Amino acid sequence: MEKYVKEYNLRTYECDKNGYLRIVTLFNILQDMADSHASDLGLGMEYCLSKGFAWVGANYHVKINRMPKIHEDIKIITWPSEQRKIGAIRDFAVYDNEGNLIITATSQWILIDFVRKRPMALKDNLPEYTVINEHSMVSDFEKLRAPSRIDYQKTFSIRFDDIDINMHVNNSLYPLWASETLSNVFRDDYLPSEIEISFKKEGHLGEDVQVTTEQNAEETIHSIISLNDNRELSNVRIKWIKK
Repeated sequence: MEKYVKEYNLRTYECDKNGYLRIVTLFNILQDMADSHASDLGLGMEYCLSKGFAWVGANYHVKINRMPKIHEDIKIITWPSEQRKIGAIRDFAVYDNEGNLIITATSQWILIDFVRKRPMALKDNLPEYTVINEHSMVSDFEKLRAPSRIDYQKTFSIRFDDIDINMHVNNSLYPLWASETLSNVFRDDYLPSEIEISFKKEGHLGEDVQVTTEQNAEETIHSIISLNDNRELSNVRIKWIKK
């Protein structure tokens, strides 16, 4: 087992109007790294689907020392850092072109039966799965609470392009929806410094989702539910820092 390393040059369309890497792009890059490494190990999407199972993200915890900017070169390293009964922990480290560590992240992934949508034991179904016992950061993936009041609320419709190969909303959309509830003035002045996400249920094409936000100074708490049946899809907590 070796760590997987990839370099990215941040393109104009991957950055926001102020030139900073978009939150949605950051999570897309992390997903791309996880998928690429799994495929490199022979345990990627195609292999899993051929066996009738899939990797599903359950949690993310990201700490951002500095958000990279347009045209900047970054290097990302990822590796499976811990094996659990029905899933695994995957860590990430992001460096700028001067070798400074600018982002750390850890994530929890569950192996599920693709048809029955039930968790599967990792050792029984992927006995060849191995890890590197090293963490870029440690997280308990603590339970995230729902907002205790409504400071902001916004509704989004799940579009065709929001659906990924697993036939549900791509994970990167949840932190995007959460951040989109906040005022433009706040977003112009603040950048995320820490993001925690708990994924609970799948979102599907054609559904409307409602994002409720509680803001306490530089911390925001978000709950995302489907208006079709009121099931909670995700909880998000974001800490912000003034630019």
